Amino acid sequence: MSRLCEEIDERVDAFLTRPIEGEWPYLWIDATYLKVRQGGRVVSVAVTLAVGVNTDGRREVLGMAIGASEAEPFWTEFLRDLVRRGLSGVKLVISDAHEGIKAATARVLSTTWQRCRVHFQRNALAHAGKNSRRVVSAFIATAFAQPDHAAAKAQWRLVADQMRGKLPKLATLMDTAEEDVLAYMTFPAQHRTKLHSTNPIERLNGEIKRRTDVVGIFPNEASIRRLVGAILMEQTEEWTVQRARYMTLPSWAPAVNPEFARRGTRNCRAGCGTRGAGGAETSDIGAPPAPTAALALGRTMCSFCSAIASTPSPIPVSCFRPWSARWPPT
Repeated sequence: MSRLCEEIDERVDAFLTRPIEGEWPYLWIDATYLKVRQGGRVVSVAVTLAVGVNTDGRREVLGMAIGASEAEPFWTEFLRDLVRRGLSGVKLVISDAHEGIKAATARVLSTTWQRCRVHFQRNALAHAGKNSRRVVSAFIATAFAQPDHAAAKAQWRLVADQMRGKLPKLATLMDTAEEDVLAYMTFPAQHRTKLHSTNPIERLNGEIKRRTDVVGIFPNEASIRRLVGAILMEQTEEWTVQRARYMTLPSWAPAVNPEFARRGTRNCRAGCGTRGAGGAETSDIGAPPAPTAALALGRTMCSFCSAIASTPSPIPVSCFRPWSARWPPT
């Protein structure tokens, strides 16, 4: 049994300390609490998790740590460890409204923080009467239904002002939380349904709870790391073999050149601008040229890619770069 545990520990340690390669634009972090025996007492410890999505739109569990509480120093060390292992390119961190997480995110990652929308609505409804909660929830939801960040902020201000007379505490809460709750609206519309809350990591926490409830009280922290680490490793492997990406790759790219879009690229099957690791912005159409390969496969292409496919010499193409700098191709 001890040898089996040692083998599991080696695999879990290798998984949790592996180098983090590439860029991870979106990062969800959260914690769940488990009971463990320490010094003859039963105490609760925080098990923190980090789940990221890379530029290929794939999810992975990036890290786990065990601590006495969710204080700022603990979150700071947790994020620094991820950075030491190679975490980079983070554009948005999604979590619940924990001041320690917010401060650690600003200090270590210097990036945008998104307050979980679901948790915020629960906090907001606590300031409303029982009979008015449904109406208040519907009013707040009108801000989330707006098409862009500017419209969402305008609607948020309108709702807060309407609440100020009868529900001043709710209005004050909306004033202070506006930037954090609406941060996700500045990101691509295709991603927003998965960015506004911690639901992706909450489901993982639920699975951990389900599997650890069988144990109840762990004998030591090493046993927590062994079991929870194995669960996280299993979940990451499951995500890896899934055919569908968590987020689609084309939506990571910047807006398409208007000249290129005018030629009808919506149905272009040459893979413009998404060729190469991480969806490189530029690619030398040459060896092997993406449009030429698409032509050989009989795929439908736009006129722009068709012209490239029929050109024998390599042509530098920047289909997804700002056209003020790269159009026409040189």
